[in-house]
Amino acid sequence: MGVMLLGTSCEKFLTEEPIDEITVDYIYTTPGGLEVGVNALYNLQRTNNFPSGDDDTLKANIFFYVADDLGLTRTWHRPYRDNHTAASFPSIKWTLPYQIIDRANAIISSATAINMNKAEKDKLVAQARAIRAELYLDLLQMYDNIVLDTIATTPGNIFDSVVYSPADPKEVFKLIDADLDFAIAHLDWKVPAGRYGQGVVRHIRGKSAMWQGKWAEAVEQFDAIVENGTHHLLPNITEVFGQNLNHAEALFVYQRDEILGGREVWAGGGGCWIGSVFNCRSYELSSGEMIRSAELGGQSLGWSYPNDYLMSLYDREHDKRFETYYFPLTLIVNNPDKPNYGEPLPAESYDDDFRRYHWSLKKYYDAGKDLFADNSFKPNMYYRFAETLLLGAEAHWRHDNENPLNKKALEYINLVRFRAGVPDFTSFDLDTYLEESARELAFEKNRWFLLKRLGLLVERQNLHYRYGSNSTNQVAEPMYPYQVRLPIPQSQIDLMGTFPQNPGY
Repeated sequence: MGVMLLGTSCEKFLTEEPIDEITVDYIYTTPGGLEVGVNALYNLQRTNNFPSGDDDTLKANIFFYVADDLGLTRTWHRPYRDNHTAASFPSIKWTLPYQIIDRANAIISSATAINMNKAEKDKLVAQARAIRAELYLDLLQMYDNIVLDTIATTPGNIFDSVVYSPADPKEVFKLIDADLDFAIAHLDWKVPAGRYGQGVVRHIRGKSAMWQGKWAEAVEQFDAIVENGTHHLLPNITEVFGQNLNHAEALFVYQRDEILGGREVWAGGGGCWIGSVFNCRSYELSSGEMIRSAELGGQSLGWSYPNDYLMSLYDREHDKRFETYYFPLTLIVNNPDKPNYGEPLPAESYDDDFRRYHWSLKKYYDAGKDLFADNSFKPNMYYRFAETLLLGAEAHWRHDNENPLNKKALEYINLVRFRAGVPDFTSFDLDTYLEESARELAFEKNRWFLLKRLGLLVERQNLHYRYGSNSTNQVAEPMYPYQVRLPIPQSQIDLMGTFPQNPGY
């Protein structure tokens, strides 16, 4: 016990009021309450991974999209510099996961006493256990040294004395895999949108196996997803990140709905800014030839971008991803008051100002977003089948002693390339794998973790990551080896007392 203390004060815990007459007793003692509790876990996870607004939760998440070898930062959340300390790096990536874990623990333990249909109960518990496993895997990937706790905080134990110490990673993985195996045994392949099914759970289970170097287990999980057929690549690449994300390629999508939303804790969630973060403000170009338009993303923030190294990886003429996953490099004058309306923007009209013009990401584009708002209520893709194929390719290659001609590795990676319209690979190695993964999965919150697992994060970040606000002031921003682990928030170190800070901080 003790996880709840890391993110919630004793006073708040003891005086919290029930909302809409849904009491704690109802949640933990009734079938309907169990379902409400599981729904709340999904809402909290949406906040954890795709928050609304522009607070520290967004800042902490943007870090994992851009602070690798594919990113460039212009402002606000500059990775590895002033904000990368135990006192200033957003604490939310430690505190919120532990709050969610504590609630999952309570749901899992209380469910044993709830009298209801066993199959239905097992499905609900399986989702809670899958979310707990996913969070523990995330925490291990981010911090290395973490607290392991499966006992829910209650009014009866909240003041108990706890000696905090880093968990043995083997014990954490043991819990992760047991939770995910339970979920695999009790969840269906086809599930409603926004719910965990076997596809996403096996995907996470495969990732866990890869972090442990258990290649046969990883192969088993990824092959099961491919062979089942519920999830597959969409033939038309333009539909992957279209307005409807609840399709066969999606393993899991965080749902949003403006009618049911407005606040993060509501079913529809709050408005998410992620689509505005990686898009420039071309409507601010000094020539006045560009105005806000839905086609170019409307109101934008232009905080971070894909970098020149990522651009160099694409065959711009043939690779469909270059024109689908990104906004066009050449702008068309869209101000009807200008004489060259409808023509390509002249070269002299491109200001050397990254806020106004830069190669921009389109994966989180929302055609329905208000023209003058950063908020978007479009659902958010989090896991998809293309990553399953690429991880599966690596797993087969590793399991076959890194055989460059492994048939499954080539089959899986070439399925991704075929859809993109580029020629097949005839051999498989680490460099081609990393480059293909970059082309397909850039800015989908996986690259930082992949490079860390491979031991390449510091080397590749130092080679390619850039900071700058125009072409003349771009600089490399070194990452130091100790920064492969996030700083544990100093406020949490102070609360725990006995828990060590990660080295280097």
